[in-house]
Amino acid sequence: MLAYAIAAAISSLALIPAAHADDTTNAPADQASGKPATTLAKITVAANRYDASQIQMDAVNTVNVLSADDLKYTAVHNVAEALGLLPGVNVFNTGQSYFGGIDGASRGEGMFTSVRGLNAEYNVNLINGVNVAQGMAYSRGVQLSLLPPSGLQTIVLNKTSTADMDGDAIGGTIDFRTPTAFDFSAPSSGSVTASGRLESRARDYGDNGLGGGLAGEFQTKFGQDHQFGIYASAYYDKRSYVNSEAAAASSAVNDGAWQFARTTASGASAPGYDPARNLISTGMNIGTSSGDTRRYGGNVSLDWKVDNTLNLYARATYGYAKTAQNTTYLQIIPANVSYAPIGNTGLYQPVIGRIATRFWYETNPEKADLATFQVGGDKTIGGWTLSPSLFYSFGDNDRPDHVEISARNDQYSSANFPYGASTVMSYGSDNLPYPMLTPAMNAQLNSVATMYARRAGQLTKSYSGQEKGGAKFDARYDFEEGPLTSVQMGLKYSDSHREFTNRDWTTSKFNDGRSFGSLGLIDGSYASVFPGVYNYTVPQIDQGALKRLIASRVTASNLDTCSDLYVNNWNCNTQRAREAVTAAYAMATFKWGNLEVIPGLRFEHTDIRNTFWVIPQDATGNEIPGHFAQNHTHYDEPLPSVFVNYRDGDGAVYRGSIWTSYTRPAFVQLGGGSQVSVSADGLTTITQGNPDLKPIKSLNIDLSGEWSNQHGGHAMLAGFYKQLSNYIYESGSNPVNAGTSDAGFIRTVKPQNGGDGKVYGVEAAVRQKFQDMPAPFDGFGVGLNATRQWTSVDLGMDGFRHERIQNAPELMGNAELFYEKNGFSVNLSYHYAGSYVATYDYFGKGASWDNLWIRPTARVDLHAGYAFPHGIQVDLSISNLTKNYSYWSHVGRNNLAISDVVDSGMTTLLTAKYSF
Repeated sequence: MLAYAIAAAISSLALIPAAHADDTTNAPADQASGKPATTLAKITVAANRYDASQIQMDAVNTVNVLSADDLKYTAVHNVAEALGLLPGVNVFNTGQSYFGGIDGASRGEGMFTSVRGLNAEYNVNLINGVNVAQGMAYSRGVQLSLLPPSGLQTIVLNKTSTADMDGDAIGGTIDFRTPTAFDFSAPSSGSVTASGRLESRARDYGDNGLGGGLAGEFQTKFGQDHQFGIYASAYYDKRSYVNSEAAAASSAVNDGAWQFARTTASGASAPGYDPARNLISTGMNIGTSSGDTRRYGGNVSLDWKVDNTLNLYARATYGYAKTAQNTTYLQIIPANVSYAPIGNTGLYQPVIGRIATRFWYETNPEKADLATFQVGGDKTIGGWTLSPSLFYSFGDNDRPDHVEISARNDQYSSANFPYGASTVMSYGSDNLPYPMLTPAMNAQLNSVATMYARRAGQLTKSYSGQEKGGAKFDARYDFEEGPLTSVQMGLKYSDSHREFTNRDWTTSKFNDGRSFGSLGLIDGSYASVFPGVYNYTVPQIDQGALKRLIASRVTASNLDTCSDLYVNNWNCNTQRAREAVTAAYAMATFKWGNLEVIPGLRFEHTDIRNTFWVIPQDATGNEIPGHFAQNHTHYDEPLPSVFVNYRDGDGAVYRGSIWTSYTRPAFVQLGGGSQVSVSADGLTTITQGNPDLKPIKSLNIDLSGEWSNQHGGHAMLAGFYKQLSNYIYESGSNPVNAGTSDAGFIRTVKPQNGGDGKVYGVEAAVRQKFQDMPAPFDGFGVGLNATRQWTSVDLGMDGFRHERIQNAPELMGNAELFYEKNGFSVNLSYHYAGSYVATYDYFGKGASWDNLWIRPTARVDLHAGYAFPHGIQVDLSISNLTKNYSYWSHVGRNNLAISDVVDSGMTTLLTAKYSF
């Protein structure tokens, strides 16, 4: 019963609204886990799939739940990947921040999730009902790869929002829940888990690819009546990786390594040709991404059942991740491109004058942490339940020492390696590009040490973080008679502060002809830069030597973040923001037999104050020292909702809801720094944030049904529709949908809202254990879920009126065949996500033909485990059993000519757990 009271204490933020105490029933304890299998209308944790299914059935809104067993039976790296097991969720491994594109993807793990077609910043993320801080630069999204699957007991994905929940969740609300002592049946218990990890792609390079971890948990209840409870857990793990990269799309946008196959005399796509299908690659980067991630953290829950009317609690969670990522690229870059006629056809084709062979290396370290704290309680007075609480969270995503260094064979001459052909690439049956280079070019790529060193390097330091705290108070009154069974109301206030800084130092070029090898940085090599595909030798870099080199060369005068003046360079990429949100809500529950109606109204008032740096100019157009400025944004959003549920006994529930939600724009779009540039003809362009951006709003409709039987089965079918307005897509540090206004010789560029959009789709899921079959077949079962969704949005720009929404595949699915009996479990699962748009207008051509798409992905996973006597459990999990590529982006929906590809191989995880 205390689990119900604890959960009710956070009813204003919890994902499953509170129900009545008399809805509680008891079921036998789960023998494998030692945890109670209590079925509650509102439950804090779910130990197994039975618990998870019951939570979904009891909820008044549409939810999906991952239990402790679901998390244990996977080889995923983190909770982002675990969420991909649920219908309507797409997991993607890169974003628009400073580790976006292939840089982020080459880490080989899922980072973010979209829910029902809406990107990561459209979701609310909670830990035990507390809003987590959003520490990422440029986005309101949360990097979920920070959190491992261990240390959590239940993940609840809420796909509809009642009035007692935060209103800024158009996609979904994800609550990561940790257990309390009162979620365990024994007076005291605990466990110790040791794990070992193996990354197959690192083994392909000759590295060990090993990792592992250690985790433990303990809970006890004490006092004369066992009224006190404490639960604590801790974990540490390490992952080492070496992944392969083939980056033609990145080279195209960064180095201009693309052309049209058939052109006009000026190089434009020839009339009558589809530009996307007319694309060809004229260069690429081939490389490795290597490094390691170390994570540690834990959580603590303290509970005190003072008496039958008062419960108090305190919760704390913390997670830290430190990632070292080093990218090594061999570069093939076209130069001196001209256009030659093709006979008398009137068509032209590119002629590549020469090929530059280069080497480029970067470190991409990251330090990230995330913490939540809360204290609160429940007090029952007659029919009232009063639930006050205080909460606080902080999160950081820092890039403390990003270093770039390069080498070139054409450092001092632009005549190296003449070429003269119209194309560089041929394509194999695997659709990968294969450079057609001369022996001299190949020899130079295989000898980076003899290339000229360009400079000692470029150093970037970035820091981004947020602190968020506040208080809330919820009150519910339960009526004993009549159709009005309860009323609930509450207040919540949260205040957050975030800060982002980015500074860059670029050292001077070498002019003495020294070779890259003479710098003393090379420390061995990989025999093949992309094993099985590209067999060039690539050097490994000594990290200590690199740090010493750049430290010895960087001076204050090298600071060149965005300006000519030191003070402007120091401050121009600094932004601070304070956001205060005040919310109030009221909702009621009516019941007529099996019919339940829950109307509600929530109101949220938001005040945002941004501080940013302005770089001004004098009357003659010369840059002068800048200053900090501020702007202010406020939003007032009434959010009505109506939920209707019909329960047909214990085996079926039918839901319908109409609810409203919104999402506030990213801080960088509201208050980005003011940058000034002057063109040769005297036009002054000012680029800055726009405090007048409107929030993205959504009218949401949801219909669903769920069914369960007494024979190990559960099924769900849901349909949803979202009508969006004022749409804004994720654009990193760039102004989204940049709009211009001219006044004389001054042009102002600001981000702008887009137009309307819509998302609609169908989700279906079924899980059935064949427990009525004769032994031993009664342990078999199947699980299936599938999502078909459609998205269309007006970005607000000509040529982009009917675009697919970012990171939203039209088709997703999971299929599982499992066997569970007598302590033995085997799970074979298949995961699929269709193609989707990652970046609009990748080349900046003002049209959608050059959108960056992600190719469909598929993955097969395997798990096998056995529960031995005396509390010992051993599990073996293998992710990506068939070693499919983990990331494949391409320019143009139907053209793979310009692609970025990451091969991160297969991950094997072995765990041994002792429970006592």
